Amino acid sequence: MAKIKLSEGFTPIPEGEHVFKIVESNYDEDFGKLEVKMVTKSGRKHTERYSLINNDGEINQGAQNAFSYFAKTALNNFNLEEIDTEDIVGCYVKATVKHDKQPSNKDPKKTVTFVNLNDFNPASSFETDNMSTNKKESKNKSTGEIDLDDLLG
Repeated sequence: MAKIKLSEGFTPIPEGEHVFKIVESNYDEDFGKLEVKMVTKSGRKHTERYSLINNDGEINQGAQNAFSYFAKTALNNFNLEEIDTEDIVGCYVKATVKHDKQPSNKDPKKTVTFVNLNDFNPASSFETDNMSTNKKESKNKSTGEIDLDDLLG
């Protein structure tokens, strides 16, 4: 007999600020569809989707602008004019997660939660500089220690 560990099921990423690592980028040139797969430090997954070409075969300027900002933020370079979609793989972004609850199409008595990412900022890792500094400061305050590296620069 084999024992199989059971999960708690799907739960959306909680609302609030999170750092995401971009782990995959898939672009279908024929349809102009781009999927960017990301993961949080705790292993929660999220996919951002961009329809860069509309049904008429024209550039979808809104999606183009949204992806451009996302890519420039991920690469922390706002002077870029062009990238390969693979360039963002391995990069980190910090974003605010907000939930959008809507009635289910299948059962109007139930709701479906959509996870939306807003307010993108560059990040260098899961432990951003601000978070590391705050942890260090709170540790020093609680132990009464002085960090000479911080004091001397």
